[in-house]
Amino acid sequence: MTASASPELSTGFEEEGSPPPVAEDEGGDAPRTECTITADGSYAARLALDGDCWFPERWTLDGPEPYAVPLPSHQPEEPGTEVQPMGDGRVLIHRPTDGRHVFSLLYPTGPGTGELVLGAVQCPQEGTRLRMLPPAPGGDRAYALAVGRSSSTVWLVAGGAFGPEHVARIPGRCSGGVWLDREGRMLALDRESEGRTKAVVVDLERGGEVSPLLQIAADSDDRVLLADPDSGLLLIRSDAPSPGQERLGWGVLGSTLPVRFPECLRMPECVVTPFAIQPGQVLTPESCGVALRIDGPLASWVAVWRPAERQLRHLAAPEGWLAGAGLWTREGVLQLPYATEEVPCGVARVEAAGVRGAVDTGPGTRAASAEEAAESTASTAAETDPPGPVTPRPVPLQQAPLGGLVTK
Repeated sequence: MTASASPELSTGFEEEGSPPPVAEDEGGDAPRTECTITADGSYAARLALDGDCWFPERWTLDGPEPYAVPLPSHQPEEPGTEVQPMGDGRVLIHRPTDGRHVFSLLYPTGPGTGELVLGAVQCPQEGTRLRMLPPAPGGDRAYALAVGRSSSTVWLVAGGAFGPEHVARIPGRCSGGVWLDREGRMLALDRESEGRTKAVVVDLERGGEVSPLLQIAADSDDRVLLADPDSGLLLIRSDAPSPGQERLGWGVLGSTLPVRFPECLRMPECVVTPFAIQPGQVLTPESCGVALRIDGPLASWVAVWRPAERQLRHLAAPEGWLAGAGLWTREGVLQLPYATEEVPCGVARVEAAGVRGAVDTGPGTRAASAEEAAESTASTAAETDPPGPVTPRPVPLQQAPLGGLVTK
């Protein structure tokens, strides 16, 4: 596979108001989810609680009904332990301990849990953080990102020949992590350097070659939050429209249109985080469904948005929603995993393309309609009805080449 001339993401923007506050954890990463889903939606994994003890749990999502398999080890897990499902149904577990990060694969073996130790990554430098990157396409590899004082390192922690392998070193402190292709080659990271954060793309098949991905303005902080490899739709966060205040926006790789910051995504006092994009819309990125997690002062809920609609559809999250987790089918059905005492492993299905707010949650769980959700959150969310026509104001901005992004 060789690199060819790459398209560019247009670096203009349409200014449409001021931003919501952004709640990110240390290093600029988005709020973490309670479970992780493979790129193809077949499996999920999470830490479940049994009394006071945490243990890994694998969910199978591609069958007629979802079901969970507990994978307890010989001792309870620490709350900071990370788990990630692999494409073959095994679960990768990351256990940090005294500067070492140990990785193993867990799998059910009759009544017990089998464990294949893969090895460890040493992080002797004080202050270095290591965390799992989102599941890679294909499901046979898993990566982690170690962030030090002045550089960041991408590690292949599962799927290599001899345990964890060093893949790339990137100057600067990196956060985020978004896959841009279906091959698991192009990884977008948000790199902090010289006081600014810019998204870059790391080519994992070229020794970690780093190229600019998103640079809306010279003095703006520009992050990539989510990407759909089929349509090229990108969800971004930037303070270019309002310096010092971040906005949620969207653009399309290879498009000559500017990055846009819709007014309907501006919700004062709330944090709006995209977590799933509808796949399969190859030629129509504007029609892709986007699922949003909205965290308000008193509650969290789900919203559905499409760039072409310019409005949000508010939905009450199903009871027990594993916040921030979900995936779209190509047919436009949003699936939200949840766990309650009555239904320990369930998936709510939102027919977002059909009747407004229709939610099928299966037995044992109630989910409100879109209208009920909007009413229940009216006291915490600002008015988000789409505004009247706005005349775009073109702003001259710098170029953002995407060298090496597209491959043959």
